[in-house]
Amino acid sequence: VQLQASGGGLVQPGGSLRLSCAASGSIFSIGAMGWYRQTPGKQRELVAAITSGGRIDYAEAVKGRFTISRDNANNTVYLQMNSLKPEDTAVYYCHALMGSNYYFNYWGQGTLVTVSS
Repeated sequence: VQLQASGGGLVQPGGSLRLSCAASGSIFSIGAMGWYRQTPGKQRELVAAITSGGRIDYAEAVKGRFTISRDNANNTVYLQMNSLKPEDTAVYYCHALMGSNYYFNYWGQGTLVTVSS
């Protein structure tokens, strides 16, 4: 089982990017999925998460600018990022809880988002 993230890149302040993360392999059940980000010297922090039932949480710093969604049929989670700011620059990691009787943490490989003029 693995998570494959894509969609990072370089964007100017005020621009938009869409991240995608697809789970593949022998997947029995997926619980919550989400996105975290990390900058050098700092701890990884939650950006947004969505449960299998659709409950959503956002970090205060991204509320109103980022939108998380998921496609359960394709085991994919998305992060639409609008009005990007230089402080959004980070490596973004997708995360999912997956398993059968128990959920385990799975992480994607990370995708770099750079917001700069």
